[in-house]
Amino acid sequence: MSNVVTSPRPHELVHVAVIRSVRKGREAEFETHIARFFDTAAEQRGVCGAYLIRPAMGDGPSEYGILRSFRSKQAMRRFYESDLYRRWKATVQTLVEGEPRMREVHGLEAFFRDHAAAPPRWKMALLSWIAVTPAVYAFSLLVPLFAQLPGLVALPLVTACVVAALSWVLMPLLTRLFRPWLRRSTK
Repeated sequence: MSNVVTSPRPHELVHVAVIRSVRKGREAEFETHIARFFDTAAEQRGVCGAYLIRPAMGDGPSEYGILRSFRSKQAMRRFYESDLYRRWKATVQTLVEGEPRMREVHGLEAFFRDHAAAPPRWKMALLSWIAVTPAVYAFSLLVPLFAQLPGLVALPLVTACVVAALSWVLMPLLTRLFRPWLRRSTK
């Protein structure tokens, strides 16, 4: 379940990962309330979207992951200090256990946002390296096309192509392909 995400400049986005423990038997009610909350929250200035990650089936706790994105830190603070958010917390108070566990997600972790908890950094780094290597190779082949350009123009063009390929093609593809490995515990 996710709402429509607007298009801010990617370098300004702030992502917050939230874990909520939902009481057994109250999951359907929680999901109904959060769907309404996502719709209402999407109308707030500076909110760029939210994504709900349902718990895995099993006997364990019903821990839901929420990834919420904002245009800036200021928009994030404004949202979490708002009456809307306070009312939301009051609405689900009887459905959840304890307070939400929240943390900002930075850099590489943002590519791995469909996981309730980010994989170990070494897994994120390895998968990123797997993506970067062919991207750098492929776009460095374009360097002869840019040879007549000054180096300070050619380099940003090549790196822009690499970053675009990582953001919109390679990392989304690799995180889907390697999802079971990323989720597997390394303990």
